[in-house]
Amino acid sequence: MRSDATVSISEFLLDEIEDARFWQIAALASLLCWNIAMLSLGASLLPSLVAVSAALATQIAASRIARRPVDLRSPLITGLSLALLIRGDALWVPALAAALGIGAKFIFRVQGKHLWNPAALGIVPLLQTGHAWVSPGQWGTSATIAAAILFAGILVLSRAARLDTALAFLGTHLALLLARAFWLGDPLAIPLHQLRNGALLLFACFMITDPRTTPDAGPARLLHAAAVAGLAHWLVFFEQMRPGLYVALVGLAPLVPLLDWIFPAHGFAWRPGRRPAPQPAQLSDLVHAR
Repeated sequence: MRSDATVSISEFLLDEIEDARFWQIAALASLLCWNIAMLSLGASLLPSLVAVSAALATQIAASRIARRPVDLRSPLITGLSLALLIRGDALWVPALAAALGIGAKFIFRVQGKHLWNPAALGIVPLLQTGHAWVSPGQWGTSATIAAAILFAGILVLSRAARLDTALAFLGTHLALLLARAFWLGDPLAIPLHQLRNGALLLFACFMITDPRTTPDAGPARLLHAAAVAGLAHWLVFFEQMRPGLYVALVGLAPLVPLLDWIFPAHGFAWRPGRRPAPQPAQLSDLVHAR
């Protein structure tokens, strides 16, 4: 017969495994280790450690200032995402990106949700310094890499109930690529090759699908994903802005509270069965310290 302590530990572990953040951390950490050890696609150990450490340190400091319990899962996801995406010519680049992203989520909040995706918000301002960059081609277009990212993404999104967002974004993006290819007279192989981009798949599976910065209602998520894809397409192909994906996500973030107000729905809970009652977002809560 199992003791109460054994039962409690088992329940705790099962509860943690049901949390989509557990799977996202495992997926991002695996991709980062693979990148550093095998792929040589730009990620290196020291900047990655700096990004993760800065994200964790900022979370701890901000939680204590706000007198909130310290939860290190979200900043760990942000740190790993930055380690995978941003590159810089000095170690202060990943450190500042992590501090900006994590710090902002404690300041800019609407109805219990932070306004911006922390990793995206950390990336975009640093790109203006001339010391940081995000290369859309750093992951290449290998079918093996694309399959690995998609597998990890589906594993996470099926638990976070955000697969619809990724599919809406990728579907809109593909439709725009096909329309552009038709307009230019390009062969079908070109847009299909562009869709297999590893950085694009990372964005679709692990950034635009962040449950805390996407609309709560399904139809609103589809609208938001399509809007981000449309703006990103215009920035990349018409304005020649290579990091257009991240700029579009940051720029359209204020649209999320409006969509939550138009399409009221249950707020997201990381663990199944723990959902607060539905209530429309209040735009007056745009700036609210956690």
